[in-house]
Amino acid sequence: MAAKNIMIVGVGGQGTLLTSRILGGLATLGGYDVKLSEVHGMAQRGGSVVTFVRYGAKVAEPIVEEGQADVVIAFERLEALRYAHFLKKDGALIVNDWRIDPMPVVIGAAEYPEGILKTLEKEHKVYAVNATEESKKLGNPRVFNLIVLGVAAQHMDFTKEQWYEVIEKTVPPKTVEINKKAFDVGYHL
Repeated sequence: MAAKNIMIVGVGGQGTLLTSRILGGLATLGGYDVKLSEVHGMAQRGGSVVTFVRYGAKVAEPIVEEGQADVVIAFERLEALRYAHFLKKDGALIVNDWRIDPMPVVIGAAEYPEGILKTLEKEHKVYAVNATEESKKLGNPRVFNLIVLGVAAQHMDFTKEQWYEVIEKTVPPKTVEINKKAFDVGYHL
């Protein structure tokens, strides 16, 4: 199997690293060679965070080149716009339809772009979900990333049972059930 390239983009504090660990664990469970890479280590709140997960029979390096990602998972609209050029022609762009203003917008030095999803849909297969609102309905807004991951899971080669197994091993023990519920919400969208 050719290597699968997954890119996860978000803002510091959104669980990007946890999500890449879940994906890495999943690929390992599936018997694949896996490489993880955190490219922009701006993990403080507000900074852009990018991680790559590559898996396949044999993976040489963790970096995904522009135009090579099978799936881009974006936890925020502007991050989706910023990194969409990494997507393959027929790749899937999974977007949390949510806005977090970056510092230049906060201080008034830039405008937050309007119509991001419409812009993206012109060139890409976009699967948008308002995971932040959906997670509030579950009573825990922090599990929105598992809802987004549930949507992304529909574009990957693993069973729901495999996802559950890795979620159980990766998230804090007290949060296993709520994280699995969140994953289910996205998985069934």
